[in-house]
Amino acid sequence: MFTRKLGDASCILPSMQTNPSKVVRVLMRPSPVNLLKLAGLIGALFLGGCSVFMAADQPDQRDLSVLTAGTKRREIIAELGQPMTSRLVGLKRVDLFSFTQGYSKEAKIGRAFAHGTLDVATGGVWEIAGTPAEAMFSGKKLSYEVTYDENDRVQRVQRLGE
Repeated sequence: MFTRKLGDASCILPSMQTNPSKVVRVLMRPSPVNLLKLAGLIGALFLGGCSVFMAADQPDQRDLSVLTAGTKRREIIAELGQPMTSRLVGLKRVDLFSFTQGYSKEAKIGRAFAHGTLDVATGGVWEIAGTPAEAMFSGKKLSYEVTYDENDRVQRVQRLGE
């Protein structure tokens, strides 16, 4: 054995002059604790970050202010996407929109950052709670029936379901 001075602390190391592979064998010895650590590391590498990516990939927040009287149909389609159905009732068009109301860019970035920080702080254990949480809070399903006048401007908006 020899002692090497490291600042105020001493570090006692096994002599590697006689058998350097002995140190490696001691470090590589399969013990339940070492195997558990290895399994945790592998799990964190493969599973870690799922909640981070899920938070960043949540649906975007839609601007529902377009659902007001007088808005042009093309503006609503630009914001909400194509209607699920569209039909004519006399001279008036009636569209049914169904979509998932998501989150603002700031909220998605904040959630992803929080998940990443918690992943690092807990060595990946946070994923046990973070991933199911992101799966549960994945936006709210909304449906609207929009009636337009003969000029394709919103006349009436009705929210469906609740």
